[in-house]
Amino acid sequence: MTEDGDGLLGATDVRRLAAALDLRPTKARGQNFVIDANTIRRIVAAAGLLRDDVVLEVGPGLGSLTLGLLPASAHVTAVEIDPALARALPATVRDRRPDLADRLTVLAADALRVVQLPGPEPTALVANLPYNVAVPVLLHLLATFPSIERVLVMVQAEVADRLAAPPGSRTYGVPSVKARWYGEPRRAGVVGRTVFWPAPNVDSGLVALRRTAPPLTSATREAVFAVVDAAFGQRRKTLRAALAGWAGSPVAAEHALRAAGIDPRTRGEQLSIADFARIAEQRQDGKTVRGAAVLPTVAP
Repeated sequence: MTEDGDGLLGATDVRRLAAALDLRPTKARGQNFVIDANTIRRIVAAAGLLRDDVVLEVGPGLGSLTLGLLPASAHVTAVEIDPALARALPATVRDRRPDLADRLTVLAADALRVVQLPGPEPTALVANLPYNVAVPVLLHLLATFPSIERVLVMVQAEVADRLAAPPGSRTYGVPSVKARWYGEPRRAGVVGRTVFWPAPNVDSGLVALRRTAPPLTSATREAVFAVVDAAFGQRRKTLRAALAGWAGSPVAAEHALRAAGIDPRTRGEQLSIADFARIAEQRQDGKTVRGAAVLPTVAP
């Protein structure tokens, strides 16, 4: 335990633990470890955890964030893809915070493939997500574990901007829309590259999200997301043209859009998640179910 009693890791501690494991951080697994205890305190504070929260942490690495989360919550379930790091984490916690060791469960697994967790259901997701899979991991976990009520993740600054971008902005896109199925993402802080070892070549950002009910719609999440993917697959085209493949033809796409109350000349970045849900409702079993009348067409 450190002199101030919180057991958090500093730069020397991180390098010592890495050396003991003969660990050479790799870009492939997004291994950039936080070496600044004050940054950990700031992340934990921003997460707004409750004493009875069960936290899901992804990519705990050497335990920098884990040691900050344990005293702020009832339990931490850490999912680590690297088997050596997963084996070492419980020992690190026992060494630095033996009083909290029983609050930790470690699962050696790929977070993108996890569909079940040991122990109590998670109520919060707090993680330093690997840059290369941050958005897929976030969306997968939100979809798989509806018990997650609050999220605070650290991601690449550019990804944070995209997640938090509002409709109509330049960076609004697929991550922005899909995250809004689960809640309203917002920027919660900036993290400089110097607090990591090894230091990445980009800054990081904190994104917070509080789960809310999805749009009231008869369409499934999968159906709505299919419209989102199609709309942004050809971002510069009008929705009439971009959704032609999804609808079966430009005319069918126009019918669906008009039935949903959306101008076919609109582009995807102008729509909210509720708008995409209304479009998805217009198709069933591969056929447009409303707006079947022949309407004046609009050039793509």
